[in-house]
Amino acid sequence: MTHIDQEALVASLRGLQMTVPATGIVHQLERAVEVVDTLFGYSGAGLMFAGDSKELRYLVATDDAGRSLEGAQLHVGRGPCISTFESDAAVMTTDVRDDPRWPELAERLHPDVRAVAGVPVRLGGEPVGTLNVYQSTPYEWDESDIQALYAYANVIEQILTAAIAAEEKSALADQLQYALDYRVVIERAIGYLMGKHDLTAAQAFTGLRKQARDSRRRVADLAAEVLGEGAGELR
Repeated sequence: MTHIDQEALVASLRGLQMTVPATGIVHQLERAVEVVDTLFGYSGAGLMFAGDSKELRYLVATDDAGRSLEGAQLHVGRGPCISTFESDAAVMTTDVRDDPRWPELAERLHPDVRAVAGVPVRLGGEPVGTLNVYQSTPYEWDESDIQALYAYANVIEQILTAAIAAEEKSALADQLQYALDYRVVIERAIGYLMGKHDLTAAQAFTGLRKQARDSRRRVADLAAEVLGEGAGELR
């Protein structure tokens, strides 16, 4: 059963909802996902959104294991989070590595990804993404877990609704699409650094993020520069 610090949860949700217009929708969604595993005691969490193509793409993941979960599903086109989006309903697995519904996922997952649960994120009654969590050991999800995830997904929906009210819907869509597009750039830069310096994905991402912070730049901008330099080396 999930044990929740109610005071911490209320304080977190109030803080998220009150600061949306000032700090930007993407940053607020990142903050929302980052506190899910802390509040609920999960190993990690992630948020996926449907882009212009209406196909899910990952927007936020709390760690490398979470990134592998979302990336593996996008690669094979199937998985618990994709099923959540397609069915517009909660989807759970006690151990995704042994789940016969998605046998091709196991070899692509980080070893810390075992139990997975996802719930839809909706706007206007229609699913636009999924909130996903995982545990590093097999885990029997119960009703309290799903209720907690739905409650937090509702907060994310309110964040989106508040952002829409604060600015033009088209501008919000542009922000989200920009973030989705730059996740692809970051992934490519990670792959380039892995090949050039013989790094793991986690090492490459950690180094990229540290350099971005040290130079007070966005990870996406630094990733684009890394790719540009790599292209120049091939000429």
